[in-house]
Amino acid sequence: MELRQLRYFVKVCELRSMGRAAIELGVVTSALSQQISRLEGELSTRLLQRSSTGVIPTDAGAAFLQQAQLTLRHADEAVRAAQQARLSGHVSVGLAPTTASVLGLALIQAMRERYPDVRLHLVESLSGNLASMLQARQLDLAVLFETSTPRRWSIEPLLDEKLFVLAAAGLTQRPSRPYVQLSQLAGVPLIMPSTGHGLRATLTTAFARAGLVPDVVAEIDGLALLMDAVRAGLGATIQPGAAIARQPSDEVFSSEITDAHVGRRNLLVSLSDDELSPAALATRVVMANTALTLVREGRWAGASLLKN
Repeated sequence: MELRQLRYFVKVCELRSMGRAAIELGVVTSALSQQISRLEGELSTRLLQRSSTGVIPTDAGAAFLQQAQLTLRHADEAVRAAQQARLSGHVSVGLAPTTASVLGLALIQAMRERYPDVRLHLVESLSGNLASMLQARQLDLAVLFETSTPRRWSIEPLLDEKLFVLAAAGLTQRPSRPYVQLSQLAGVPLIMPSTGHGLRATLTTAFARAGLVPDVVAEIDGLALLMDAVRAGLGATIQPGAAIARQPSDEVFSSEITDAHVGRRNLLVSLSDDELSPAALATRVVMANTALTLVREGRWAGASLLKN
């Protein structure tokens, strides 16, 4: 016996018509009649008396109707109780600086709206540091860029990001067009993350494939200081579009790198599901939905959703 069958039966009794009940329930009459027949079969008794003027409950149907209505009220109350119950707890989330610049505030706002009693702890650090913290159980969730993660972790591909050459308008060596290839960056002074940074490793491989040795004039691992140096005209940098989310649009010129396989994949990584609290499981869903919304609304520069 299913709640759906009870709802169908109650509606037929209320309207005294199989056809009108079917219209109000949004089903075809034959499907409604079939469900009522199955219910009668399970109970081994006839519940409805059909006539040319409509449908009325039998004596058994009238007795069953009272209990069916009570059961449905209890079911509806249970649903409301579950929906109104407030999830609480503490969840630690790690984001790289570029990711935090576009996802961080949006995630805080989404969690406050959806789960106001969940206390969110955001950690902004390099992807490698976040992976170590996740391994040490200091984080529940993180957005990472490396795929060599322990099998016990839960890994969900989130989105892909294109990379851009970012430079102050006054830097004479900067690319002058909105699109550029790595091979065209010869002679461009670059301010880059250090060699231990995941993005630097990705770019080192890409430059080698393009047959070019980049002119790295400085190494800075902090995004805020790196972008300060770029705005001061000390050199250009290569970053995902999220790096300029907090920058005035008229201070930094961007050129999208068009080389194939030059980009960054964002992974939503967490401890295994059985190690996560209900609050952390809910936060993971909110993170994925928030990222999806930011991309679809064009608020995550250079990002594209992955096709399932």
